[in-house]
Amino acid sequence: MTSGLVAIVTGASSGIGRATALRLARDFGVVVLAARDQDGLDGTATAIRAEGADAMVFALDLREPASAKTIVDGTLAAHQRIDALLNIAGAVPQIDLFTMTDAQWDDGMALKFHGARRLTMRAWDALKATRGSVVFMSGAAAFDPTPGAAAVAAINAGITALAKAFAEQGIADGVQVNSVSPGTVMTDRRRAFFEKWAPAHGMSVDQAIEAFPARVGISRLGTPEDIADLMAYLVSPAAKWMTGSDVRIDGGEIKTV
Repeated sequence: MTSGLVAIVTGASSGIGRATALRLARDFGVVVLAARDQDGLDGTATAIRAEGADAMVFALDLREPASAKTIVDGTLAAHQRIDALLNIAGAVPQIDLFTMTDAQWDDGMALKFHGARRLTMRAWDALKATRGSVVFMSGAAAFDPTPGAAAVAAINAGITALAKAFAEQGIADGVQVNSVSPGTVMTDRRRAFFEKWAPAHGMSVDQAIEAFPARVGISRLGTPEDIADLMAYLVSPAAKWMTGSDVRIDGGEIKTV
């Protein structure tokens, strides 16, 4: 743990966000947690404090424009600085391109894209002051769009482009910005996917989880901790010259640089 450094993690109540927040407790004196689930956030905060870091909790909906101000202003009032922002919150429904409604598209954009955009903009001056780091969560679907995951792919591709735009400004302002594109990671959300996918393929959920890696050409499903370690690296001093990159971590599912 590095005393005094402050990181904000969104989506920190579960899954990759929770794992990332816990991993950052080794390197940051304060981890600020944001998500809608108060109980989940409280559990993450308790685990972070057990690691020896401090935790601050904001239970709110990043779809709401005022949430970004609440998080940033509250963090600065309590700790006077922001050193890292990790935009992880956001689930986009996997609904067929020809049945997904405008409202469902808008909802997918509201949290994962616009929530992250507003929070980054609101925190930008504080990040300039500390020469801090930002990471956006994209996803491997951006590189392999299908009709069944059109919104996931399109929104993730937009996030990758947004991160690069922030990175360009960050070169002038001293703020490092990257994005991460995970492949198939076993989270509660992924289990919910398998609960729908398995019956359609004549399998139980456990059979589907076991068979799926071979279907997509990987040795195993990813874990939230796999992604958390990468996120921690990207906001560490060792990665400071790395900016404007989208880092793919998918077990080799999409084989390209």
